[in-house]
Amino acid sequence: MNTKWSYMTFTKSLLMTIFLMLFIAPFIIILMNSFKAKTEIISNPLSLPNSLKLTNYIEAFERMDYVYAFANSLTITVCSVLLIALFSSMTAHYFVRNKSKFNMYAFFLMVASMIIPFQAIMIPLVKIYGSLELLNSKWALVYMYVGFGSSLAVFIYHGFIKSIPKELEEAALIDGCSRTQTFFKIVFPILMPTTVTVFILNVLWIWNDFLLPFLVLITPTERTLPLATYSFYGTYSAEYGLVMAGLVLTIFPVILVYFFAQKYIIQGVMQGSIK
Repeated sequence: MNTKWSYMTFTKSLLMTIFLMLFIAPFIIILMNSFKAKTEIISNPLSLPNSLKLTNYIEAFERMDYVYAFANSLTITVCSVLLIALFSSMTAHYFVRNKSKFNMYAFFLMVASMIIPFQAIMIPLVKIYGSLELLNSKWALVYMYVGFGSSLAVFIYHGFIKSIPKELEEAALIDGCSRTQTFFKIVFPILMPTTVTVFILNVLWIWNDFLLPFLVLITPTERTLPLATYSFYGTYSAEYGLVMAGLVLTIFPVILVYFFAQKYIIQGVMQGSIK
């Protein structure tokens, strides 16, 4: 029995190690190539760099206008995620606590909208907003992200709110709280594990998104980090060393945030799964 158990444990550990290596292999390749010159990358992209020079990082930082691109990405991501979490939680709470045919159809309509791919509506979207002169603005992009991200967030919040006893809210109303106070003082703190999950999903999506900012943001001063990295691609060639360094600079802030907040992220996901 012990031998069989040891064999199963070894097999699971081996499979997990293989999957881990497959998962981190692309990042390791990008990191290695970020220290190489273009000719060295083309000749052998899987080899180790001859030296750990930071030339690519320094040039990429300057040509990307990294500070402004980082500020744009941070502003768009933070504002979008906060608004998605706020509006979606309030909408889901209203749907759950005010049962009517209209609310039921509205909720089903929001859920059904998730199956529509963005590529199917991107051309009409850009044409309409372009005719209204609402493009080339990070705030227009935030508005679009809130619209596209709210359906999934409402769906997630809706299932969690149904598990919250209604008696908690009734007790708060009896004690003199308004409905708004009841939501923000009683319901929303209980929704914190779900809010963490919504934050994770939307931060990863919005921070790394390329297509929607590419369609909306036109001038270089408004571009996000993914768009700044794309600037190293020319019509007939690409500066691969700068591209790799730019990719590392783009994903590094997210990795850094996760490193310091992983305790709270994992705790929120675990509490949400228990609920």
